[in-house]
Amino acid sequence: MSSQIPFTSPPDQVAFDRKELNIIMSLYGRMVAAGEWRDYGLSFLPDLAVFSVFRHAAENPLYRIEKRPKLRHKQGMYSVVGMDGQVLKRGQDLKIVLRVLEKKLIRAVT
Repeated sequence: MSSQIPFTSPPDQVAFDRKELNIIMSLYGRMVAAGEWRDYGLSFLPDLAVFSVFRHAAENPLYRIEKRPKLRHKQGMYSVVGMDGQVLKRGQDLKIVLRVLEKKLIRAVT
C-alpha cells in the first residue's frame, strides 16, 4: 500500500513578467555602468513582487521597485520606494515610474 501525498498547488505569487524585467534590467545595467548600483535581489510574495537595488550586498536596499496588482485601479500597481520607505513615484506605467531613478543616472553621469 502506497501512501500518497495529495497534490496541493503552490500559493499564488505576484511576479514581474519578461517585459517588466527587461525594462528594470535595462535601467539596472545603466546604473551599474555608472557605478551607482552593485547588486539586486528579487522577492515574490502573494500580493507583491519586489526588485531591490543595493549599493553593497550587505546593506539595506537603496530602492525597491514594487509591483502590487491589487492597486492597479487605485494609485497604480508600480512604485519606487526609497531607503527610508518613502514612495518616490507610483503609477500604472513602469517606464514612467522608473524615470524618478533615471534622473539620478543623469546626475551621476554629469
